[in-house]
Amino acid sequence: MKILELCPFSAGICGVWIRVKQEAEQLARKGHDVYVFSSNIEKGTNKIAKEKEVVGEIKIRRFKSRQDFISKFISRNVIYFDFEKELIKLKPSRVITHLFHPHSFKVLKICQKLKIPCYIVPHAPFEVKRNSILSILTKTYYFFKVKPKINQFTKIISITKWEQQHLKKLGALKEKIEYIPNGIPDKFFKQTIKPPHNRKILFLGRIAPIKNLEIPIEIINHYEKNLFFEIIGPIENGYEKIKKYSSGKIKFLNPIYDLDKKIKKLQEADIFVLPSKREAMPQALIEAMALGKIVISSNTLGAKEIIKNKENGFLFKVGDKNDFKKTLDYVFSLSNKELVKIQKNARKSVEIFKWSKLSVKLINLLK
Repeated sequence: MKILELCPFSAGICGVWIRVKQEAEQLARKGHDVYVFSSNIEKGTNKIAKEKEVVGEIKIRRFKSRQDFISKFISRNVIYFDFEKELIKLKPSRVITHLFHPHSFKVLKICQKLKIPCYIVPHAPFEVKRNSILSILTKTYYFFKVKPKINQFTKIISITKWEQQHLKKLGALKEKIEYIPNGIPDKFFKQTIKPPHNRKILFLGRIAPIKNLEIPIEIINHYEKNLFFEIIGPIENGYEKIKKYSSGKIKFLNPIYDLDKKIKKLQEADIFVLPSKREAMPQALIEAMALGKIVISSNTLGAKEIIKNKENGFLFKVGDKNDFKKTLDYVFSLSNKELVKIQKNARKSVEIFKWSKLSVKLINLLK
């Protein structure tokens, strides 16, 4: 099959792009011809990415972004780009589009005209705290644009279980919804689970206000002398002020894009933290758990779907630094034997997210 994936970003560190890239890699390995269309904006930095790029067997085509009132003044995540002519020229046999953004409804219209099956992955865009203006605009958009057309997609691919009730409220038919969560490469599960040996804590991902990194930074800065926190990833444009927290205990390091280097860095840490204000289905958390890391996460909807508190990881209240400290204290109070048990539980609990398993389900769905 010739498969086209559409998403707003195909450069930088972005949860949606990680899903698209890994999904596309799996499809290409199965012998399918895979293309990705996106804007030419690099997520987080707003740098201009290459117009064309081949990553492995994936052919990427990026289109010049257009800014309108919404994207310029209200939401930097809404990116407009004109891909219609290239899509018609490409003539894919299947299209997978990501997010309820305008590009998804443009491609749906084209697919209907050309009689091409079109699948959508919404990425759980619900339970988001927005300012009053954006909240009104979002509700209006969902009511007049998303709701009337949601069942026109061939299938709606849900990456989480918690979002399915929201999809149904939008009018999505039960038989239209298929659950295929974010996956991770099998390589993570082939690594040795390393028992705790130091007190290095790690965050690896996009460094942005929504990640709420100030919480662990404040607690760790005033914690025991032998506790260290490494924060790895690209700093979102306009958020460079967070580097003021650099100290002997807090280090900011450059982003890691290579899979083997990422695994190596995760293996150096004892604890992985994800203090976000919101997470749909946190990829980095799954990766850390697959390596048997001790994970501490805020109790976002995405994290609660993966972590059973004190069984395969630890949860603390979103935005509560005192609860984070209590959780950290509790982790350090556990014996090595108790920690090793949690590490093994962590790996076992995320085996369902292996791409080798999920890709079979995806290909069967596309057929």
